[in-house]
Amino acid sequence: MTSVLISGAGIAGSALAALLCGRGCEVTVVEHAPELRAGGQAVDVRGVALEVLARLGVLEPARDLRTRVRGMSVLDAAGAEVDRSTTHALSSGRLDSEDIEVLREDLGRLLYERARGDAAYVFGDGVTALTEEPGGVRVDFACGPARRFDLVVGADGLHSAVRRLAFGPEEGFSRHLGSYLSVFGADNFLGLEDWQVWLRDGGAGFGIMPVRGNRELRIAFGFESAPLARGADLRALVVERLAALHWEGDRLAKAAAGAPDFYCDAMAQIHLERWSRGRTVLLGDAGYCPSPLSGQGTSLALVGAYVLAEELGRTSYEPAFSAYETRMRPFVAVNQALATENPGGPASEESMERAKWAIDLDEGDS
Repeated sequence: MTSVLISGAGIAGSALAALLCGRGCEVTVVEHAPELRAGGQAVDVRGVALEVLARLGVLEPARDLRTRVRGMSVLDAAGAEVDRSTTHALSSGRLDSEDIEVLREDLGRLLYERARGDAAYVFGDGVTALTEEPGGVRVDFACGPARRFDLVVGADGLHSAVRRLAFGPEEGFSRHLGSYLSVFGADNFLGLEDWQVWLRDGGAGFGIMPVRGNRELRIAFGFESAPLARGADLRALVVERLAALHWEGDRLAKAAAGAPDFYCDAMAQIHLERWSRGRTVLLGDAGYCPSPLSGQGTSLALVGAYVLAEELGRTSYEPAFSAYETRMRPFVAVNQALATENPGGPASEESMERAKWAIDLDEGDS
């Protein structure tokens, strides 16, 4: 039985864990956080990624968890409505689409519940060293004892520890896209009812959506910036920039200052010449982050997990990793391009439609 360590218990890691367990692998998932991560923005599952959820047996539960929205307003810097739509939302596209939008934490938990009966999850620990040995990889952990695995998968996000250990410093692979994104939750102090609000004020802007039956808000605040120094106080910077907004700046700044689920990071993409080295391979944002600006990070993670599991089920790891890259790279390229097609705005519907179907899940089947 092939033993596989997956670093990262997010959407990519749990999807792969479920798929590999279904193919007879012995899977361990290690996650740095002490429990499943809460918070985060709503994410989209589009096109062929919906079929991955179907094959995992979780498509209908995911549909039940989808966000509910009647439309959106676009405001000017002073808060006056300049546009509205009941057919589109900037977060998800057409409201009558078969694609689904779901909170990241809800989809992550759904996939975790799908995988945890067969995979072993270890929370509150992380990989600190990888040593390739004949027939396997010795993995050292921050807390637990060293262990040996046949294969290691880095599904640990934009700032992947596995990628750093196996391929080198992040700076060699990260491309900054000129902005930062903060996401945090708050009480519904705006009284929104299934309605999104979007605003741009100079080099900053936000989208606000009600969630959890309109009891809460998820606020996504973006601002233009060159790369900031490592260790910068991003929360303080976000609070300062929110407070400078002309509309609702004070209440938004207060919400960001006190949010327990506060998140902020650079909008960046990851580009590597190869996604595998020896018995270690990268999945999702760790290997090919398209940035949230693409709207396709979750779909890439799901499809990547499916393709990697399928190829590992067919053959030994070396040709499997090669086939995984051959199949996924065109799909990754067209989806990463969505983030830069229309700087400051979403990609066209035509580009999104092409990108979300730009791979055949059954390629290579006999």
